[in-house]
Amino acid sequence: MRFQNGAWLLKEGHEVFSPAGIHEIERSREEVVIIAPTRRFDGAVLTIRITAPMPEVIRVQTCHYMGVKEDRKTRFELNLPEPSPLEVEEDEKSLTVYSGQLRLVINKESWSMRYERDGELLTKSGGRDLSYVKTDWKGTYYSYDTDNSYMRQQLGLSVGELVYGLGERFTPFVKNGQSIDIWNEDGGTGTEQSYKNIPFYLSNRGYGVFVNHTERVSFEIGSEAVTKASFSVAGESLDYFLVNGPTMKEVVMRYTDITGKPALPPEWTFGLWLSTSFVTNYDEKTVLSFIDGIQERGIPLKVFHFDCLWMKMFHWTDFCWDNNVFPDPAGMLKKIHEKSIKVCVWINPYVGQRSVLFQEGTEKGYFLKRKNGDVWQWDMWQPGLAVVDFTNPEACLWYGSKLKELMDMGVDCFKTDFGERIPTDVVYHNGADPEKMHNFYSYLYNKTVYQVIEEKKGKGEAVLFARSATAGGQKFPVHWGGDCAANYESMGESLRGGLSLTSSGFGFWSHDIGGFEDTSTPDVYKRWSAFGLLSTHSRLHGSSSYRVPWNYGEEAVDTLRFFTRLKMSLMPYIYANAVKTSQTGVPMMRSMVMEFTEDYNCHYLDRQYMFGDSLLVAPIFNEKGIGRFYLPEGTWTDYLTGEQLTGGKWYEKTYDYLQMPIFARENSIIAKGSRDDVPDYDYGDHVEFQAYELKDRAECIVYKGTRKEVQLTAAVEGDTISFEVEAGKPCTIRLVNAKTQSVTGAQAEIQGNDTVLTPDNGAAGKIMLKLSK
Repeated sequence: MRFQNGAWLLKEGHEVFSPAGIHEIERSREEVVIIAPTRRFDGAVLTIRITAPMPEVIRVQTCHYMGVKEDRKTRFELNLPEPSPLEVEEDEKSLTVYSGQLRLVINKESWSMRYERDGELLTKSGGRDLSYVKTDWKGTYYSYDTDNSYMRQQLGLSVGELVYGLGERFTPFVKNGQSIDIWNEDGGTGTEQSYKNIPFYLSNRGYGVFVNHTERVSFEIGSEAVTKASFSVAGESLDYFLVNGPTMKEVVMRYTDITGKPALPPEWTFGLWLSTSFVTNYDEKTVLSFIDGIQERGIPLKVFHFDCLWMKMFHWTDFCWDNNVFPDPAGMLKKIHEKSIKVCVWINPYVGQRSVLFQEGTEKGYFLKRKNGDVWQWDMWQPGLAVVDFTNPEACLWYGSKLKELMDMGVDCFKTDFGERIPTDVVYHNGADPEKMHNFYSYLYNKTVYQVIEEKKGKGEAVLFARSATAGGQKFPVHWGGDCAANYESMGESLRGGLSLTSSGFGFWSHDIGGFEDTSTPDVYKRWSAFGLLSTHSRLHGSSSYRVPWNYGEEAVDTLRFFTRLKMSLMPYIYANAVKTSQTGVPMMRSMVMEFTEDYNCHYLDRQYMFGDSLLVAPIFNEKGIGRFYLPEGTWTDYLTGEQLTGGKWYEKTYDYLQMPIFARENSIIAKGSRDDVPDYDYGDHVEFQAYELKDRAECIVYKGTRKEVQLTAAVEGDTISFEVEAGKPCTIRLVNAKTQSVTGAQAEIQGNDTVLTPDNGAAGKIMLKLSK
């Protein structure tokens, strides 16, 4: 929100009250409390509480009126350890708070704040940057009230500093120059609105800021003042965390330490998902024909999704199969399972007036209400629609019981659609502030469904396909990008939004292959298929028409088959990176700037990404098949052809539909599986370790669940490489584009430009080799 009129003036009727200095400092074992008057004698006084909830994190809580009743019911569920002793230094001029290598230095005389890392400035504020703001100022202190009041913090942006994150945003990837409100809306992928608004931003200087408010948070990122990032909230208090890196990945790790790590999705979820599509006519025969058609064409399919018309029109959501179309749903689901296919069905948190559940929900108080006690209803999406109140524990159990009935029938998971258009003129069961619940509703909705699945299926077997989210929502994967159009422009904006979301702490992300709105050309469908299968989760879904590949021609079938099988063969690598994401919070699909922050060429890149630690992917966004991409320093190997390219350069190459720019990073070992027909198999059985341009120590781990099953470690000294193999099953090592002079501990076979090593004992031991010049 903007309060200023240019550099010197405020908007008419506005006034800001900022610390004029420090009157008093109260220090205890765990905190520092600063009493900061805005005038010498009278006027507003700000109370500033500073803590260090964990190493490399400093929390600042500022309050004006402390007697204002606080909504304690609507708070992010944070993982904050027991407070540790706060390290503080104070002299006549300054107060310094330490947290690991991070420190906050406050000037006691003229009031300013400096965040430093090892003595180097990260960001700073001074003057009116920390302010209590009135937007209806009458000029007298006794006219204060709590209406039209805001708290604001501005933090400096250095020359060349760039800001990322703030949720899944489809506007420019770099947020500098943008005004952003954290307010969930159903606006598609081509507007400034967002389904997933996260009050966290990430700087290329290696720090991040998390604003701990569930309600609307307004950010001005180099917009109101071009050298400042500003954030403000309505009310009498402001709470934020500044998180140190020093790397961008470490910032995200620490941010997810606070808000929660992404859960590890089941192995089968990484396979191909096929949907009925939205508002299409289908029945059991149609569904089974799609599954059979996919399988007959040799395309590995793992999940079939039923979108909204599995229920009767105007009855959404009542969790009842349309018996006119599906007379025996349990029998149908059994047939699908017999084909080794999982089942997902579409749900939402709304109940239409025609639903068989509407009367029951009304009588038992399970819906949001108006202030007069009536059920809140409107006619958008479904006539007479009501909204389930997830602050009511009984409503959660009721909603969950309907999901359990479906799972008893054979449903494996749910697409949790919607959850953005949550009204604010309502009363919640627990008395929560509806302004603070608007965004947070998505968290309660998805948490409820996720926990029901986990309870029913077991820990490690739960997954959603969710659209709405707020901070902490990463704990309930997977999230997809929403309603994109079926063209290259929307394909690009989808990737941009996905990289923005993963910069905000979300580890797994998907999108509608081929686009959602309308029907794509065969060209777009094929290119989007390649992109979709090199994403963490891959779903064919759209609106008004079926997304089966034969509707787009035989070449589309070939393309989908090729990239689906490629992904299945990469499952040992993909799943190992997924395990790492669930443990660290570092996203699987991440921006180039997050991985190569020191390379300035990467700072604005939003059409290519790292897929795990070792693969760079650059989708093609044009009908000419031209791939334009940048490779950072080092030697990069085309994963599909073996061609080597030198990094530090831009490239432009033409690709057919069975190709795309996928490059293996130097000094990487990538585990390739022995199967390409399913996503869930024994990854350690006859795994092939592919070694690319080894320069230093490298390792590769293959997991069974979260347990290490196979591990390969490489050490390099000159032209000599040693491998340590820890495996209980046979494996091979492929030295890509490398030949050997001598090998001990393994049998060597030349295959084209590669050397393939088979350990002498088949599974474990040490291998030594000398490379040919």
